[in-house]
Amino acid sequence: MANLTLVYGMRLLPAEEVAEVGEAPVVLKNGNAARVTMHILEGSREEIEAQLRQSIDAFFDFYPEI
Repeated sequence: MANLTLVYGMRLLPAEEVAEVGEAPVVLKNGNAARVTMHILEGSREEIEAQLRQSIDAFFDFYPEI
């Protein structure tokens, strides 16, 4: 299998300050464009960490061939 690149971003903001989250653009070397869906996790540090672990596990469940 070829090497892969996981594209992600993280930033902590006050929960009451977030009004909207959109997709992030990605430009590929061949000139094509792709988009990365952004996700929101809210709660305490422990809750966010647990949700993030679950999200990562679920993400890779979509790609059982990896």
